[in-house]
Amino acid sequence: MSQQLPDVQATSPDVEVGLNRVGVTGVEKLVEVARPEQRPVVLMAEFEAYVDLPSWRKGADMSRNMEVVDEILETAVSEPTYRVEDVCGDAAERLLEKHEYTTQAEVRMEAEYVTREQTPASDRPTQHTADIIAGATATDEGTRAEVGARVTGMTVCPCSQGMSASRARETLRDLAVDEATIERFLERAPQAGHSQRGHATLTVEADGAPAVDIRELIDIARDAMSARIYNLAKRPDEDHMTIEAHRDAKFVEDCVRAMAEGVVEEFPTLPDNAVVTMKQSNDESIHQHNAHAERVTDLASLRAEVESPSRR
Repeated sequence: MSQQLPDVQATSPDVEVGLNRVGVTGVEKLVEVARPEQRPVVLMAEFEAYVDLPSWRKGADMSRNMEVVDEILETAVSEPTYRVEDVCGDAAERLLEKHEYTTQAEVRMEAEYVTREQTPASDRPTQHTADIIAGATATDEGTRAEVGARVTGMTVCPCSQGMSASRARETLRDLAVDEATIERFLERAPQAGHSQRGHATLTVEADGAPAVDIRELIDIARDAMSARIYNLAKRPDEDHMTIEAHRDAKFVEDCVRAMAEGVVEEFPTLPDNAVVTMKQSNDESIHQHNAHAERVTDLASLRAEVESPSRR
């Protein structure tokens, strides 16, 4: 006769302290995202799944977490799924149902998303890679989902460029070049500034799921920096990227504000209580430190700032 194994997780802990997040990380799964009239996108995604744990319970049921993650992801592969955040939302809701002692369940996902594009000057086919970020939190009051992306680009320091422009202006004056010609020259030939590789993160969170297109979020984040960068770059492309970046020199703060403006312009129907997270981190080229700026806010506040009369 078999004996029932004891449920150690359900016993009382030695120290009765509740925990916010208990679960599993590093769960790798293939997720198939359907597209109308196109081949589906297959993602190699890494998942995290958590529940909260009351103070009176020793441990969470890890096997249930794995079971529900496997179950929902198998469904995502076998049936049309159009948004990665829906996969996270479904999984979070099932976690909440299967763990009767929990009040909140959370599922997060990251995956590489590859798109095809053309190089800016040589018009060669190439690919661009972005990191998709998705997640959902389920409670008895409902589910909030988040989706976004982390992309890489190029920025140029306006302060460094300003010093170079000042030096060029003085040199041209010494060569007896008139002021009007100097200004025309500097307008057409942007001066050097130290450049950085920039990392932009943009996510939107809303009740249910945010009505946004992940590709539009990627475009907003890429265009918020001084210039886009490409996996393939022939010499005309390198020249194009260098000139474009120096024509639009930006601090990390400018990049975050450009993302804010892009979100307000591109998503007019998002609800006011949607939460937008915008981050910019630059790998400095002439400093040992890096630069960082971010803003997290609801869309109502962001719209009020971006559309304020003082800006017009």
